[in-house]
Amino acid sequence: MKPNLVTVREYARLTTGECIPSLDAHNVSPSAFTWLCELQSRLSKGGASLLEVQGQTWLRLDSLVGVVQTPCGTTLEVLPKTFSDTDDVQSSRKLLRKMVAALLDLPGKDVSIAVLERFDVPLTEWVMAQSVQNLQQLVQQGLRSDYVRLEEELPFLRGQLNTTAQMRQPPGRAHLFHLRHDVFSPDQAANRLLRLALERVRKATAQPVTWRLANELSHRLSEIPPSPQPQQDWRAWGAGRLMARYQVIKPWCELVLGEGMPLALKGESLGVSLLFPMEKLFESYVTRALRKQMASGFTLKPQPRQHSLAKHQNSNMFQLEPDLLVHSSTGPVTVLDCKWKRIDQSQSDGKSKYGIQQSDMYQMLAYGSTYMQGKGEMYLVYPRWQNFQAALPEFTLPGALRLHVVPFDLDRDELLLAQPADFLQLNTSARQN
Repeated sequence: MKPNLVTVREYARLTTGECIPSLDAHNVSPSAFTWLCELQSRLSKGGASLLEVQGQTWLRLDSLVGVVQTPCGTTLEVLPKTFSDTDDVQSSRKLLRKMVAALLDLPGKDVSIAVLERFDVPLTEWVMAQSVQNLQQLVQQGLRSDYVRLEEELPFLRGQLNTTAQMRQPPGRAHLFHLRHDVFSPDQAANRLLRLALERVRKATAQPVTWRLANELSHRLSEIPPSPQPQQDWRAWGAGRLMARYQVIKPWCELVLGEGMPLALKGESLGVSLLFPMEKLFESYVTRALRKQMASGFTLKPQPRQHSLAKHQNSNMFQLEPDLLVHSSTGPVTVLDCKWKRIDQSQSDGKSKYGIQQSDMYQMLAYGSTYMQGKGEMYLVYPRWQNFQAALPEFTLPGALRLHVVPFDLDRDELLLAQPADFLQLNTSARQN
C-alpha cells in the first residue's frame, strides 16, 4: 500500500469531506479519521491531547507536532506554526528538526543547517536517514564484540563438559556431549537493539537512498539477531570507554524505537511515529541556546523545584517550577519562563494586552515572590514573529519586581532584549525597534 502523506501544522483541521488542501485544513480517509479518534482516546488517558473532535466529519489538531503513521497507510505530518504569513513546509520542517535535536540533545554536527536544507523530508524520514548513516559509520569503525556463554550439544568436546546433564543423557544420544563454552560474538545488547532499529527503518522508510543503505547494512549484520526483549537490552546497554563510539548513535536508535520519547507511538503497524508537545520543544530549544550564551560566573538551571506557593499543615503545596532560573555565586539572578504563544506588540490597549494571558502574569508574580524574594528582573519569552520584533515596554509588578516580555529569534538563537543582561555574553545583542 502506497503511503499517503498529509502535511499540516498546529491547530489545523482535518475532515473526511471535501476541502481545499492547505497547511491549516486537509482531508483524510474515513479509516484514518476513525483511527485518530481512537488514538486521542488512548492519549487522553495519559493526560495528553492530540485533537478535538468537531462533529462527525471534522477534527481540530492541538499543539502536538511530529509524525503519526496510521495502519491504513496515511502519514500525518504536523509542523510547528511559526506565526508568519510566509510559513512554508521546508522552513517549518527545518525548525521542527532543530527543536527536536535540542530536546533530545542530539549531536550538533548531525543537525547542521546544510543537512536540514538538503534533506527536505518529514521528521521520521530524517530520523531514519540519520540513524542508518550513523550505523554505517559505526560498522566501518567496528562493532563491539563480547564473550557470550553458550550451552549446546556437540559431537566433540569443546569448553567445559556439563557432567550433570551428560549423566542424564539417554543411550541413543550418548555420542553427543553437553557442553558450556564461550564465543567471542557481536551478539550483545547494544548491537541487538541497533539491528532491531535497522529492521524498523528498512520496513518503514519511503526514501530509496535510505532503504538501500539499510538493506546493505542488514546483510552485513545478519549474524546479529534483532532484540527479542528491547526493555531488557536497553538496561544492559553498556557505558564507559569501550562503548564510547556508541554514544553518538544511541539517541537515534532511541528515536527509531520510541524508547523514552515524548508520546512515541509503538507498534509494528505504526512504523516510526513521534509526537512532541510544542511548548516543551520551545522551552528545550531556548534552554539549549541560552546555556551556550551564559556569561562567566552564571549558571542556568532548568525547571528548579525549590519553592512552593503555600504551606499547609507543615507541608509544601502547589509546587512552583519556572522553566529557567539563572544563578550566580550570590544566589538567584533572574527567572525566565517560555511560552509558545502569539504576542502582538500592536495590540497595546487595556483590553487586548498584547495577547498576554492574565494567568501567565499571575504565574510570574508567584515566581518573583518566591525565587526572587519580591525584587529584581524577570523575563517572559515568546517566539519572535512579524508582529513581535522587539521587547515590550517593561511591566512593573507588586514590590520591586520588573517583568520583561521579550521575543526569542529562532533563526539567530538569541533573545532580543531592550538592553543587555549581565548574565548573557555580549555577543547576544540587545535590539530595539
